[in-house]
Amino acid sequence: MPPRRRPQFTQENIDQQLQQIHFLDQSSSSENLEQLAPIIKQIYTNRQQDAYLRTLQGLIESKDAEIQTICGDNYQEFISSVSTLLTIKSYTTNLRETITSLDQSVSTVGRGLVEKKRALLQSKKTAANLDEGIDTLQACLRVLDVVNRVGEMIKEGKYWSALRSLEDIESMPPTSLSQTPLFQHLLSSLPSLRAQIKDAVTASVKHWLLDIRNVSSQVGQLALEAMEARTRRWRSRRDKDPLLKHSRVGSAVEVITYEKTEFNVLDNERLTVDFTPLYQCVHIYSALDALDEIRKSYQADRKAQSDLILPEPLPLASLPSVTEEIVGFFIIEDHVLDTTGSFRSERDVEELWEGVINRMGISVEGALKNENDPDAYLRVKEALIGFVMTLESYQYSTVSLHSFILVLFERYVGMIEKQFGKRFEAIISQDDCLPMYVETAAERDNVLVTVWLTDEEREILSQSPLPLSLPWSQSFYLCCQDIRSFVHNFYQFIEGVSQHHRNIDDLLSKSLDNLLSDYISKSIAQRAEKTSNLSQIAQIVTNLEHLDVACGELERSLTNIRSSQRGGTIRVNAAKSFASTLSWALTRVNASIKSKLDDFFDLSDYDWTPNTRETAPSMYLYELVNWLTTVVDSLVIKDAYKDKAYRAAVDYLANCLTDFLTGRNVPMINENAISNILLDVDFLDEEFKRNGRSELSSSFVELRTMTTIVTSDTIQDYLVPTIRQTTYTIVKPKRLQALLEKLARYGSQCRDVPSRERGEKRRKEAEAVGRVFPGESR
Repeated sequence: MPPRRRPQFTQENIDQQLQQIHFLDQSSSSENLEQLAPIIKQIYTNRQQDAYLRTLQGLIESKDAEIQTICGDNYQEFISSVSTLLTIKSYTTNLRETITSLDQSVSTVGRGLVEKKRALLQSKKTAANLDEGIDTLQACLRVLDVVNRVGEMIKEGKYWSALRSLEDIESMPPTSLSQTPLFQHLLSSLPSLRAQIKDAVTASVKHWLLDIRNVSSQVGQLALEAMEARTRRWRSRRDKDPLLKHSRVGSAVEVITYEKTEFNVLDNERLTVDFTPLYQCVHIYSALDALDEIRKSYQADRKAQSDLILPEPLPLASLPSVTEEIVGFFIIEDHVLDTTGSFRSERDVEELWEGVINRMGISVEGALKNENDPDAYLRVKEALIGFVMTLESYQYSTVSLHSFILVLFERYVGMIEKQFGKRFEAIISQDDCLPMYVETAAERDNVLVTVWLTDEEREILSQSPLPLSLPWSQSFYLCCQDIRSFVHNFYQFIEGVSQHHRNIDDLLSKSLDNLLSDYISKSIAQRAEKTSNLSQIAQIVTNLEHLDVACGELERSLTNIRSSQRGGTIRVNAAKSFASTLSWALTRVNASIKSKLDDFFDLSDYDWTPNTRETAPSMYLYELVNWLTTVVDSLVIKDAYKDKAYRAAVDYLANCLTDFLTGRNVPMINENAISNILLDVDFLDEEFKRNGRSELSSSFVELRTMTTIVTSDTIQDYLVPTIRQTTYTIVKPKRLQALLEKLARYGSQCRDVPSRERGEKRRKEAEAVGRVFPGESR
């Protein structure tokens, strides 16, 4: 407060105040001090004591002069005036003393008041300073309390509130506190406090990431269980609606008709995943303009966690738990991507996904490297297919996984192909080659449902009386049963797999052809080669016939199955192999018959130079014909195959008899022996005609024609080209030459002249026949 200026009094003012003193009531008994007090106080206050005293002295002198003047004029009046003057003088003296006393008193009181005023002012200044200091301290305390609460909020996890508090401190309006060193120090410490908040929220996210890693497996388990339930519901619905038969889980039709349930794998009764720490961190880092930093850190941490999911090496037993953890990992990533805005990019998640999928493929492939059990591949597929379908529902790309599953599928097919191949070999080798026998209708129906037959044969067998001997043996039934098992295992693997139908169909065709041709057909051929029993070989032939039919029926059956699944036509080309093996088996039938015929010929005991001709056929032929007709007619094969067997047997008989006449084993022969051979041929003709096989006589035409040329002595006609080409085309020259040489050799050994001459003739005829055809083989 500025000091007040003292008023300055002029001489006029002083005279007026003296006049006031002069005009005091003299008749008053009091000294009129009360009236003088304001004047004296004013004099004292204005510090005009000296001026007033000088003026008062001047007034006294002027009054003395007036008194003297008055006295000189009027002594009495002068005396009176002197008396008055003395009175006034005494009054003046008293007044002076009073004024002096008052002046001293007022000075004393004034000095005390000044000191008190000064002390009061100082006290007020001190109080103002104290108030200001208190206000400043209170402001400091408030700021320090905020800073302290920032630390507490960091400990309590209230990071955003702590950051806002720092912003509030920084944005405080200017006050006296703003200029204090303490406040400046606090401002300089704000970056470190922000760093503490940043470190704390980062630590919180790190801890959250650890917790997330621990619950990822449970999240994946819940997701896989939900997908399994969804798959079961869809299969049930697909079984009820034929139009949905070829639609799998995840297809457009299934997605449209899928009845979603209120089940969130991240928030349910069994598990709740709290993303608050991550959201806080993203929010804090965004406020600190450091989002790129936490984004890179988060990506690196998740990359490290994804690297730790797959153990090295990967035990196949742990694959389901690994897939659960991967599913949980990427479901969480999908949720983070959807809920954190620009914090996560699809490219970051795809990078993690591609890395995990590539490593998983390598790990699984390494785990299966030395695995020979198809069931292990099937378990891997089951683990992967649920994994694929679950993550497909979260829009992750699974093309590479489907390709990998198809690669595993090809290996799986190769393994089950070998596995079933060994089973087929065992079935064929252990087959008793006897017709399969069924006693009850249930057994018959079970067999007929399993094997592939023509509708006609199936109808006949289903109406046949029981008990029943089926045309085929046990091996045919077991092979059909295992082929169905193979097809079931084949399609069991690709259930739920995104199929390239043509590739699947081609692979199935190839595998079936390998099984049917390389294992079943070859095994049957080997079995037929080792078997000499005609009935067993005949049963093998019947089995082959049914297997040939089964190929066509199997092809139609599989094509119908695939057409319902939008597949293509499946070709089974193994029928050619069965036809080849059937031809070989029929050859084995003929070979077995020939072997037995050789045994009969070993008992023939022909005399090639008899003196007389026989009147009855050879005895061994009775047994031969009886055995041949009995065995061939009893064979359980088609009549066409029986006809071929008869033809082959009779051709062999004709060749053997011809070989007796023309072969090297018999050195010489006479006409009686030829006659005996023709008698045996006639017997065979009659027997076959009697059995309704008259067509077999053609097998002996060459033998009859050749012996007729010799016995009728028409060699010269044979040497004529025109006659030979029209009448004797079936006769081979070398065989005729050999027969003539044997007759000539016999004649040369005879002692009688006619026989010797006849022998010489035969020799010349043999030479003539040999000259006509010098290079022709026998």
